[in-house]
Amino acid sequence: MPIAVLRFPGTNNEQDVIRSLKAIPNSDPILVPSREGPEGLTNVDGVIIPGGFSYGDYLRAGAIASIENIMEGVRNVVESDRPVLGICNGFQILAEAGLLPGVLLPNSSSHFICKWVYLQVADRTNMYTEGLENAVLRIPIAHSDGNYFCNDDVFGGLVTDGRIPFRYCDKDGNPDQASNPNGSVGNIAGVINERGNVLGLMPHPERASREILGSIDGRAILENFVRGCMKK
Repeated sequence: MPIAVLRFPGTNNEQDVIRSLKAIPNSDPILVPSREGPEGLTNVDGVIIPGGFSYGDYLRAGAIASIENIMEGVRNVVESDRPVLGICNGFQILAEAGLLPGVLLPNSSSHFICKWVYLQVADRTNMYTEGLENAVLRIPIAHSDGNYFCNDDVFGGLVTDGRIPFRYCDKDGNPDQASNPNGSVGNIAGVINERGNVLGLMPHPERASREILGSIDGRAILENFVRGCMKK
């Protein structure tokens, strides 16, 4: 089951993602450089856009990558209801491309943040949270522009539709201001699209997928992604 792991100029987490996927049964990750264009995504069952600093974050984080030709292929994957996961810079790219609502602004501290955080998993099941409802996950972040923002109408819709699967929280699962690392509205760490097949997530599940890394909490998210690919 081929899963495309995209690489833009400046992507730097693709090998971590591939290594994590290879440890999951029925997963066959393939590296797809962005220069291959939409044709590189013709016969894949899902797409992951990893973290990094595509095009050096010039203009805005993810802005240049979002208008590359290969993104037309990503749109085709989305429209055919195959899963697409954007991690960190991948989330920024998907938002810039209009495939997810909202924008990722500079952190409220104006500093790059690299630390472990806790995530509260929503009580509504979707492709990415199946079996994780109401869990508290420990997963790292590493970003300068992770401050998720959307207007009140969009935020209300996300809440009503259950499209906020992950929020920053304390170790007991309370999404308070003290546990918000970057100023994101509503402590949002990830959002999904209306179809339910696209997830943007600022924390790095691939960096919490093996015991040696200090946590395996991210592995379940990747396993759910792979299961979603198998259903398409």
